[in-house]
Amino acid sequence: MKPVMKIFDILRPLFDEGGKMKPLRCVFDAAENFFFFHNEPTEGAPHLRDPLDIKRFMGMAIIAIAPAALAGVYFFGLRVLAMIAVSYAVGGSIEAAFAIIRKEEITEGFLVTGLIFPLILPPGLPLWMVAVGVAFGVIVGKELFGGTGRNLFNPALLGRAFLFLGYPAAMARDYWMEPGTGPVGRLIQFAGAVDAETVATPLSEAREAIFADTGALMWGNVSGSVGETSALLIAAGGIFLIATRIANWRTVAATLGSFTLLGLFINHLTPADFGPIGWHLLAGGLLFGTFFMATDPVTSPVSDGGKWAYGILIGISTLLIRNLTGWMEGVMFAILLGNIAAPVMDEVALRLRQKRLIKIKLKNWENAVEE
Repeated sequence: MKPVMKIFDILRPLFDEGGKMKPLRCVFDAAENFFFFHNEPTEGAPHLRDPLDIKRFMGMAIIAIAPAALAGVYFFGLRVLAMIAVSYAVGGSIEAAFAIIRKEEITEGFLVTGLIFPLILPPGLPLWMVAVGVAFGVIVGKELFGGTGRNLFNPALLGRAFLFLGYPAAMARDYWMEPGTGPVGRLIQFAGAVDAETVATPLSEAREAIFADTGALMWGNVSGSVGETSALLIAAGGIFLIATRIANWRTVAATLGSFTLLGLFINHLTPADFGPIGWHLLAGGLLFGTFFMATDPVTSPVSDGGKWAYGILIGISTLLIRNLTGWMEGVMFAILLGNIAAPVMDEVALRLRQKRLIKIKLKNWENAVEE
């Protein structure tokens, strides 16, 4: 890496104060931070500004999401790579433009959003819609709030919601499948080819009380959004995030636990119409949304009590939206609802904690007086 470091040292004067490329200093800093920690000293201790924490978070998140992304390419074809490329190009350009205008550093925040966004879209969605969706998500969902770390909503989910409401036919249509082979083996074919046919998603089939084989849902050999079909790979990535403490287990446990308990109750009442709870856990985007989006540290509560309440709200809302409304998938709206409620949940949890601490201190004081 020393030759790369020398290149940065040679180019740095061009981006320093008085250099010809000073307006693009944020771009230079982002590129340098991608390879190395920032070497700029500060006036007081600590003497280094080290963005290692956010790098670690983004790096671990991408590693966790990668298996689901590779499965999407395998099941739905190379067109998935084009969707990812469009997402990164459009979203990254918008973030860079806002950083230049604000004269701020370009953060690594979009590295995860740019990968997640195409994975929650239908594989045959037109690329221009991918571009429109990611642009809306980044601008309205993040930059208008002040950029990375200040956004109220998950940008990827907000972009998907915009496409879902603005282009319902394209977002809700059935998914492309190569005749006679299923999704597997489509590595060299573009999704949506003329000689392809459509097949319903597991959630749309469930409307007619037709429940897909759980084995197919586990491996991912079913139709659905690009990265949401293989429950096994999604769960593996999610467990990795929890093990590395990038994701908080409380949010995951509360979401899946509340979903399961309410699902078992409804299944007990109407087993024929509702279907097995195991199927509901594996079908659709529940696992993907729970592990990779509900656990977003920016848009979820920071308090432990808030995380429990947040997860319960998402789990219950997902099940109710799926089964009591006209929407086939409730995870997206449930997480966005949780994003809205997260600040209030934190405030309530912190106030309750403060009251408990005050009571404990008063009790200790009374005991000390009696002694």
